[in-house]
Amino acid sequence: MNNDFWDSRYGEEGFAYGMTPNTFLTTFADTFKAGEKVLVIGDGEGRNGVWLAEQGCSVVSVDSSKVGVEKAQNLATEKGVSIKAICADLNQWDWPESEFDFVVIIYVHFPPDVRELLHHKVVSTLKSGGQLIMESFTPDQLNYTSGGPPVLKMLYTAEMIKADFKLLEIQRLEECISELNEGKYHCGEAAVVRLIATKV
Repeated sequence: MNNDFWDSRYGEEGFAYGMTPNTFLTTFADTFKAGEKVLVIGDGEGRNGVWLAEQGCSVVSVDSSKVGVEKAQNLATEKGVSIKAICADLNQWDWPESEFDFVVIIYVHFPPDVRELLHHKVVSTLKSGGQLIMESFTPDQLNYTSGGPPVLKMLYTAEMIKADFKLLEIQRLEECISELNEGKYHCGEAAVVRLIATKV
């Protein structure tokens, strides 16, 4: 899916995936400390990045959709917080080295030809001791109507994630069924994979 698709989706009235943060992400509210640097990739309209800024984090929110980035910046202003919202193609973005305390990846699905490379970039941008928080759809999601890429090769298994992030120390890796209530495009039961891992 290209930028035209995402610009069109984010250009619709309201927020495609709601204004509230991902539920799995919010379970780590007590983990974040004021001033910690967090990178949110594929942050779309900013719901997760803005929430992290509300927790006191220094947030860099990156998305390839200009419309999404503008809405993320506006949402931050509306909520009275500050984020650094960047419009960039992650394939071409100059990823900072060893800069972030956390990287957050919520429902960002890369094509097979770039997935492993970009996941390695995630590892390189984490500080030593930094953590990755990730939730994505599994192939079983094709049996549900709650959102996600409708293409098998774009979906992730736990084994695939384990291989891509083998340089991290994995604290939690699981496939499960979750109930989504994230705007009109993520609603209902969903098959997801969740990862918590640390750069040692």
